[in-house]
Amino acid sequence: MRHVSDAERRARLAVRHALVPAFRAGSAQAVTRAMTALHATEPATVYLSCWARTGSLAAADVDRALYEGRDLVKQLAMRRTLFVFPRELLPAVWPSASARVAANERARMAAEVVKAGLAADGHAWLDRARAEVLAVLAGAPGGRTATEIRLAVPMIDVKVTVTPTDPWSASRVLTQLGATADIVRGANTGGWHTSRPRWTLMRHWLGTVPAPLGAAEGYREIVRRWLYSFGPGTEDDLVWWLGATKTAVRTALAELGAVAVALEPGATGWLLPDDLGEVSDPGPWAALLPVLDPAVMGWQGRDFYLGPHRDRLFDRRGNAGTTAWAGGRVVGCWVQDAAGAVEVRLLEPVTPAERRLLDAEAARLTEWLAGFRVPMAYLSPAMKS
Repeated sequence: MRHVSDAERRARLAVRHALVPAFRAGSAQAVTRAMTALHATEPATVYLSCWARTGSLAAADVDRALYEGRDLVKQLAMRRTLFVFPRELLPAVWPSASARVAANERARMAAEVVKAGLAADGHAWLDRARAEVLAVLAGAPGGRTATEIRLAVPMIDVKVTVTPTDPWSASRVLTQLGATADIVRGANTGGWHTSRPRWTLMRHWLGTVPAPLGAAEGYREIVRRWLYSFGPGTEDDLVWWLGATKTAVRTALAELGAVAVALEPGATGWLLPDDLGEVSDPGPWAALLPVLDPAVMGWQGRDFYLGPHRDRLFDRRGNAGTTAWAGGRVVGCWVQDAAGAVEVRLLEPVTPAERRLLDAEAARLTEWLAGFRVPMAYLSPAMKS
């Protein structure tokens, strides 16, 4: 069994994730394909993840990929998380990761509709609400905001409390319709750092909607791309990242002919059969990545790049804050001062050469942000200190 050291895993991460200057991507589309998908829960993350992996990319370039060319599409998928996917990957995502989320969301909503007293039959209520929303959007090729939809469909313009700590809005119907790919977050009516979409029928947004694959085929294609972007990874990594079952992951690995490799310390990882060659150390590099960046959220087992810093860099719900990287290791985080200048906060000593690289990235990001202070909902303990 081939052994892949932690050092080689860090080298693979650096090259495959386009974080080394010599391997940077040339567009938002190329960045997204390199990462399989980009986290989009925080709107700014998509833009900052692209910035970190390109030499010079303006927010308008990302907007064009999302809203003009529509090569990149926002879709609720793995672990009920919003992602940006390359358009060509959607037929694999819809019947697999998204379908699983949609089914879970439907079951939960139907039960809560009954518990909240909105209807005696939660599934019938949801079917009616879905139909009314789709009818409104069918006559609106340019889409409608959530507020406009609630006004047009009064039955979802309600707020209830299922439990004292869990307020519930029936506008979650839009979330469920997004998971089933009937509708999509279309044009953004706010800035690049906010999410104020005009919900749009998927067929209006894409023009021609590609036919989805089967569920097993969909999982297989997502796992194939993940293995190239993040491999080697363990079965547990894949189950966690996909939000899927072990059966789905094991089936995909078997159908791909994935090859087992030995990881440190004694774990078993997987690589694609045509990707077994050793990846050499690309040399010194540094990167400043945003909250929930796919590089830091790509594995469940993170010790090979996080070291002892997990508790300082993640909030209590498992959401990653900003991270500062040097040579494949996370060595700290970054914040902005009152004037918007980016500051690196180290959690461990670095060499003078690494410090210079980190400072250069901080200056590059400061210039790109041009005084704008990025709003962030997920703050790690290191960012707060």
